[in-house]
Amino acid sequence: MDRRLTPATDRVALEALRGQLDRPAFTPGLPARLAVPLADLLSAPDGRRDRQVNFGADLTVIEERGPMVFVQAALDGYCGWLPLSSLTFELPPLTHRVTAPATHLYPGPDMKLREMASLSLGARLSVTGTEGGFAHLATGGCVPLQHIGDRPASDPAAVAETLRGTPYLWGGNSRAGIDCSGLVQAALTAAGIPCPGDSDLQRAAFPPTDDIRRGDLLFWPGHVAMALSADLMIHATAWTMSVTTEPIAAALARIEAAGQGPYQGARHPA
Repeated sequence: MDRRLTPATDRVALEALRGQLDRPAFTPGLPARLAVPLADLLSAPDGRRDRQVNFGADLTVIEERGPMVFVQAALDGYCGWLPLSSLTFELPPLTHRVTAPATHLYPGPDMKLREMASLSLGARLSVTGTEGGFAHLATGGCVPLQHIGDRPASDPAAVAETLRGTPYLWGGNSRAGIDCSGLVQAALTAAGIPCPGDSDLQRAAFPPTDDIRRGDLLFWPGHVAMALSADLMIHATAWTMSVTTEPIAAALARIEAAGQGPYQGARHPA
């Protein structure tokens, strides 16, 4: 089984895996939600970052080990370790998402107040009411109404373009730092299209296409970009250490010359 998507540690597995895995214990899992703006999903309690989860992400807790817990994200099934202190077990109904590249959480409906935190694109919110151009959250604080929405975006490529200039970060999933697959997942998820977290999983999730259109995904080993047109793409790349646009033909030639190919073709997110 793929470690990234298998809700099991060496000690405990999710009950649904009983009979498939040999573990000392099984659990139905405990529903939780991320209560901090951003958290790393680690490969081990003291391991490297595999991916990140954003504020409001629904999670299933599978094992608690000291200050760390092993969880599975509802968004894409990705598993990893994060601090227990980053979770809440209060689960008010989620009503909105952050639709801007980033926004601020304020202690009240006033932009002159000192902000409490910064939230990124895709953060999920429980709005209880509005006041003076702000939304009150069940979890505390207020965010500007201009930065949130309750409908999916119509154009994932346009969402990706809003993140242009975001610094590159391996495993990143936020405006503070993002990688190639994180950019694609953020854009597609904003448009209501389910999307895995890593580029190899994304390539396996969508059907191939010969005609590159806006919103299609272009793949190389360990890398993915999104087409803005038949000739132009956007990607988070270590080449510039940022989210940038690049002519597709130039990217094909550059990546091939660097020995980072071969090009694996395009896929069309349905």
